[in-house]
Amino acid sequence: MKNRKRTRGIEQIKSRYGWIFISTWLIGVVLFFAIPVIQSIIYSFSQMTITEDGVNTVWIGLKNYKYIIGEHTDYLNWLSRSITNFVYSLPIIVLLSMVLALLLNQNFRGRLFFRALYFMPVIIATGVVIDLISGMAGSDMTSSSVNESVSGGMFSVQDIIAVLDLPAEIAEFVQKIISDIFDLIWNSGIQTVLFLAGLQSIPSTLYEASKVEGATKWEEFWFITFPMLSNVTLLVIIYTMVELFVSNSNVVVDHVYSLMRAAIYDETSAMMWFYFLSIGVVMGIIVGAYKKFLQNRWS
Repeated sequence: MKNRKRTRGIEQIKSRYGWIFISTWLIGVVLFFAIPVIQSIIYSFSQMTITEDGVNTVWIGLKNYKYIIGEHTDYLNWLSRSITNFVYSLPIIVLLSMVLALLLNQNFRGRLFFRALYFMPVIIATGVVIDLISGMAGSDMTSSSVNESVSGGMFSVQDIIAVLDLPAEIAEFVQKIISDIFDLIWNSGIQTVLFLAGLQSIPSTLYEASKVEGATKWEEFWFITFPMLSNVTLLVIIYTMVELFVSNSNVVVDHVYSLMRAAIYDETSAMMWFYFLSIGVVMGIIVGAYKKFLQNRWS
């Protein structure tokens, strides 16, 4: 009985210390996350006016949502552009980061240097450096003065697409990918590190057994590497989706922030909540399809 009481007392002390350590985090979540989220939900169903006495809110129900969906001239266009950019950016970033991780996982001289090099964008992703790089590279690879000086006018994306004689929709899609290739590579740093960690956790005995059986590198990838990376791939997909949807370069987020600076909090709150509802549905479909058609099959 004494041992049981002593053990129970130790567990209570550990639990008490645990609550003490996370108390500051819980206070921060309540003050800086939970309360603003609740206020944002209230604002989305209200009409707000800012006066000298403070913020006055009048409950108007779904009028803000009806306005942004049915009457706002640009919101649905912003939403479609955001989802379209997401649809082609997600697979490119995931595949590119996986390829980079496979290359960096090989034994070659300077491997540590190149691993640090590909993670460098994550370190300087905020601040003055990224603003300067974004200003030089621009959003259009073909119209940037820096890229013109580097390429020396040797090629033009429009000329290449014209030679290929592609349909207008495909040509526009290809040109968009080429123009955004800088940002896509720039956003692959953390994903590459995650894939690299997953590759190093795969037991080497599996590859040794496959070599004994005479498996090719292609078969090793599809029957060992790719299935063993299923959980890491799901993590990378979710992380990339969140990063793309909340990025400042996202057209919806950018325009909503500009409207919030103009103190239009009621309509912008409705815009963001409808946006998060839409992307929640998209993320649920992608994660559900991945688990059903790939992850469950491998397991």
